[in-house]
Amino acid sequence: QVQLVESGGGLVQAGGSLRLSCAASESILAFNVMGWYRQAPGNQRELVATITSGGRTNYADSAKGRFTISGDNARNMAYLQMNSLKPEDTAVYYCNVIKWGRPYWGQGTQVTVSS
Repeated sequence: QVQLVESGGGLVQAGGSLRLSCAASESILAFNVMGWYRQAPGNQRELVATITSGGRTNYADSAKGRFTISGDNARNMAYLQMNSLKPEDTAVYYCNVIKWGRPYWGQGTQVTVSS
């Protein structure tokens, strides 16, 4: 059972930055894909960014140019650097991994961007 723990969320003003962290209970090299998703109240959970075990990244259009996903194999961590935050980025952000075709989710971390 893969355990994921997110941290780094909080309240920030529009235009500010946050870095989200995701600590995995095992080597991230075991995961096919790692990613960040978010869910705002009343909305469906949506993709923000993913990174494959080979380092290939993919971003939602809303995240391109502002967010950067990365992984640290030595620390079993994944990160989401978020810059130029907007009020519409307000959501609970979830870490997700895919291992042998099965998805695992963290509990989420709240990001609130004030205008």
